Amino acid sequence: MAEIETNTSYRDSLKSMDTEEHIDLAFYRPIGYAWARLAAKLGITPNAITIASIFLGIGAGVAFGFDDFYINIVGIILLVWANSFDSADGQLARMTKQYSRLGRILDGLSGDIWFFTIYVAICIRENYTSEFFMAHPWVIWVVAVTTGIFHAKQAAMADYYRQFHLYFLKGEDGSELETASELKKKLSLLSWSKDFFKKLTLATYTNYTIQQEATAPSMQALRRKMAEKYPDGVLPQTLRDEFRAASLPLMKYTNILSFNWRTIALFSAILACMPWLYFAFELIVLNAILIYMIARHERICKNFVKRIDNGEFK
Repeated sequence: MAEIETNTSYRDSLKSMDTEEHIDLAFYRPIGYAWARLAAKLGITPNAITIASIFLGIGAGVAFGFDDFYINIVGIILLVWANSFDSADGQLARMTKQYSRLGRILDGLSGDIWFFTIYVAICIRENYTSEFFMAHPWVIWVVAVTTGIFHAKQAAMADYYRQFHLYFLKGEDGSELETASELKKKLSLLSWSKDFFKKLTLATYTNYTIQQEATAPSMQALRRKMAEKYPDGVLPQTLRDEFRAASLPLMKYTNILSFNWRTIALFSAILACMPWLYFAFELIVLNAILIYMIARHERICKNFVKRIDNGEFK
């Protein structure tokens, strides 16, 4: 284990420079790399780091439920710490080649648990500190549930487009892109009585993938077209390069819909003693970015389907 981590550079621990966000490169990735190196020396697995991040994120959420500046600062530190672990688990997995679908599911689940706790804490806090929400306590809960639904969609599609970009950049081995049809086949081979936990996690992941595919029909058309035209899975280099160039400007939007800008808005709303503003940011700003990103990516995919049909890529 130690030999693997010693011979793995910081740059090799990253997914790709195409998909990395500036704040991550300047702050979270270096810290995550340090955590990953330490974990590799101690024999700690990526999944163990992910689980630790869940508890840190829950602690952050609880702290945000208090209308107290210093406790809120503790919450900010805990959430930053949790995200440094979230960075570390992926970097460690790449350094030590400990990839697993369970790890990918846990990684996504960790963020959901953080923000579920944060949403509940905000609702409780607003119902005790805001005159409006004290008079209408149900309003903030409805807003929180609505925001959570859109949050899940934002995060899912940002991850999906990032993985599709990595597929063209690095090929199948460099991407975690899967299809719902393949996952359903694997799911059918498992038994609820003998493989309950494994089947439950795979069923959850399959449903997650189904929702992603349903939101990006033109991408599915492009994937089918590529499978039909290039059945051996080897794409022409010109196709790979041109799709990467078309997709690259969208990576900044996938990053905005991920952790950093979301938490900058969260921290600002918490410290301004108006936590409900964070929900407004998600519902208005991030949803606008999501809609734009989906529309633009779908146009790109439609264009490449036509170009493949026209025989432009040899």
